[in-house]
Amino acid sequence: MQAQIIELDGPALEQRLAALARILADSVALGAAIGFMDTLTRDDAAHFWRGSVQPEVIAGRRILFVAQRDEEVLGTVQLITGMPLNQPHRCEIAKMMVDPRARRLGLGRALMNRAIDRARELGKTLITLDTRTGDVAEPLYASVGFEAAGVIPDYAWDPDGKARHATTYMYCRL
Repeated sequence: MQAQIIELDGPALEQRLAALARILADSVALGAAIGFMDTLTRDDAAHFWRGSVQPEVIAGRRILFVAQRDEEVLGTVQLITGMPLNQPHRCEIAKMMVDPRARRLGLGRALMNRAIDRARELGKTLITLDTRTGDVAEPLYASVGFEAAGVIPDYAWDPDGKARHATTYMYCRL
């Protein structure tokens, strides 16, 4: 699948708000462990993008990438660059999601590779992320250069609220 990976600024995020909200809500409804419970509505998801992500993008502390084909948003990942003063050399990957209808087509890999390339462009030497231990994304992260640093048991609730899962912290040296 040919898709473009593009970086969004605040106004571009606003233009794609409905699509981003849909991908977030649909991903969580299907069990994605990305910080939300499965009661998340599209309105709640839109509020997250507009209230939490957009201000950070505008302030230059977060870079938002989307995979899109023919103006349709199919996936997203964030590169958090606003780090504490003693950590200017690193950044974090957050909220990597691919539209459930477009999974297994290489979009996650393309998003991750673009985020890694952008971190290099910024002179970063370390990227970190966390993922639900055993999640389908864990091998993807390993395949683009991330290594497991450790596992924290009972880290967060699954989106359905029935069980807690472990989280694996990963890092990639650039």
